[in-house]
Amino acid sequence: MDDCTRLRVLRAYPRNDQKTAVQFIDHVLAKLPFAVEQIQTDNGQEFGSAFHWHLLDKAIGHVRIKPRTPRLNGKVERSHRIDSEEFYRLLEGQVIDDVNLFNTKLQEWEEDYYNYDRPHGALTGQTPYERLRQKAQNPLS
Repeated sequence: MDDCTRLRVLRAYPRNDQKTAVQFIDHVLAKLPFAVEQIQTDNGQEFGSAFHWHLLDKAIGHVRIKPRTPRLNGKVERSHRIDSEEFYRLLEGQVIDDVNLFNTKLQEWEEDYYNYDRPHGALTGQTPYERLRQKAQNPLS
């Protein structure tokens, strides 16, 4: 999730490890329409040295939050709550055991609806894409 615009990129993987985290960050960097300067993560094992050095090789800073302080990642934690309240409710009663099908549903929800159509209270009713356009036109706003 971008701190300024709230643009999000999501993808599900069958494993949670450093190799997957590296694959995911490369996916994120390919999807975002702007350069990334810094990534903030928690202290999960998936964000270990291989992930850290991969970011540094791409000239991207890596900051880890203080252990046991999820409030320091509040925007991300809030986005997880929105996913629970809105996205996962859309899937109630469905069994999706195919990661590709799940990723298709994530794409429809996140990158299509959440980023382009869903207004955000934190952005005074703008969508993340509208905020991005505003910032592109007037970076100091």
